[in-house]
Amino acid sequence: MANQHSLRRDVGPFALMFTGLGSIIGSGWLFGAWNAAKLAGPGAIWAWVLGAVIILSIALTYAELGAMFPESGGMVRYGHYSHGSLVGFIAAWANWIAIVSVIPVEAEASVQYMAGWKWGWAQDLYHAMPGKHGELSPLGLGIAAVLVIVYFMLNYWSVKLFARSNSLITIIKLIIPAATGIALIASGFHSENLAVGANGGSHANDFAAILTAVATAGIVFSFNGFQSPVNLAGEARNPGRSIPFAIIGAIALATVVYVLLQIAYLGAVPPDLLAQAGWKGINFSSPFAELAVLVNLNWLAILLYADAFVSPSGTGMTYTATTARMIYGMERNGTLPSIFGRIDPKSGVPRPAMWLNLVVSFLFLFFFRGWDSLAAVISVATIISYLTGPVSVMTLRRTAPELHRPFRLAGLPIIAAIAFIMSAELLYWAKWPLTGEIILLMVVALPVYFYYQAKHGWKDFASHLKGAWWLVAYLVTLAVVSKIGSAKFGGLGVIPYGWDLAMVAVIGLVYFLWGVKSGWRTPSIEAERMEAGQHPDDLQIPPDEDEVERATGHR
Repeated sequence: MANQHSLRRDVGPFALMFTGLGSIIGSGWLFGAWNAAKLAGPGAIWAWVLGAVIILSIALTYAELGAMFPESGGMVRYGHYSHGSLVGFIAAWANWIAIVSVIPVEAEASVQYMAGWKWGWAQDLYHAMPGKHGELSPLGLGIAAVLVIVYFMLNYWSVKLFARSNSLITIIKLIIPAATGIALIASGFHSENLAVGANGGSHANDFAAILTAVATAGIVFSFNGFQSPVNLAGEARNPGRSIPFAIIGAIALATVVYVLLQIAYLGAVPPDLLAQAGWKGINFSSPFAELAVLVNLNWLAILLYADAFVSPSGTGMTYTATTARMIYGMERNGTLPSIFGRIDPKSGVPRPAMWLNLVVSFLFLFFFRGWDSLAAVISVATIISYLTGPVSVMTLRRTAPELHRPFRLAGLPIIAAIAFIMSAELLYWAKWPLTGEIILLMVVALPVYFYYQAKHGWKDFASHLKGAWWLVAYLVTLAVVSKIGSAKFGGLGVIPYGWDLAMVAVIGLVYFLWGVKSGWRTPSIEAERMEAGQHPDDLQIPPDEDEVERATGHR
């Protein structure tokens, strides 16, 4: 594992937090408040708060894992350590799809917002299609492709260049959304808007609509950036302190900004626009910028059109860095060619992995030519990528209690159980047929896993399969429940609304307990522990003397 030692620990706690915040505040802030209001009306405020609480519970489980295994691409490694290669592969595949597709979607968001200029050649960048997802024109796709290349080049040269430029961009990204919320509220807040429902008429909080907004309006999509500090843990100084600080700080700051923006949006929309069809009747292509023009804040509109490049581009740049580390981690899992585990000795960057992600980003641009269509793919993959963290961290507490834990989460059994149950709920709230599409997405990738399993031999396959049955059964069970669940979540209505939520919670608890019991001490952990005996700065795990003797031939 010599390549791991070439990674440079140049990223401090604040830079790491800015990495997470830079990932969270991207295109989601430009479109999220508008999308959430269309689904839940004023209840969208509660959707952001609920989404933040759910994501924080999930993120805290990854904080302990990230500090315990400060590795690049760590998010794709933990399931492999706790349950074997099959769980590790499924989790890694879902996580990688969810993250790598963010690179092109941020570029598309910038171009789509740019189309809102409504003059000259900019008008031809994006074509709205009533009743369908809009698409970027060939010119728009070309500009988006150039932006992806810019993200690539900024990360290609060094970790320090990435961290320094990202911190500056993130500060700008934090100031402009906050200033937007304050300016819109100051321009005139129409409190009567809070009494208008999503479909018009009087507003009453629709709990099902709020839950669906959490899963599909861009809220989960926005908060998914908490993964970036975990995936960059291998480059973090003092990961035991830096990772929890970065994750909690980024989610907390982003929540304040998003709630402020949602309140500002709800109060700033002219009441006469709501009189026609409620919040669902408001169709903006560049939501906050067009709203700023309506309330005569032309200076803000200009600023927002400019920031439509900065915010998504900062996120795209961050994800270009983290996805390269994920590919690096998947290679170390033994499910990708060894070339993707190579680290450039001068820059400390896994460059072959970056090239792979660049190609995949272009493929996503070609097949999903609008922000809406690609954001849906991300949401589907993101939800399943959350499943293994809570189970893995509890399993390792049981199977590997002696591992050094720089950050030990208090109340972990309760927090992890809640995190897994809420992940199950998120998957259900996403509505059928998205749940079915998740299963298909996993099946498509399995031939890659079986190819590498055959290459490495089938000796331990029974153990890996035993460690994965809970996840396989869980996905099938959730798909069936989603199909026959209440109509509010796209099902056939066999299970009444209310009972379906309770059933999913029980299913989540049962599979969480099964998953924790299914874990085993994988050979990967032993290998890491022996490696740690030779390189204690890379993994803070106290080595066992007998294992060191077997690994090195002497005491």
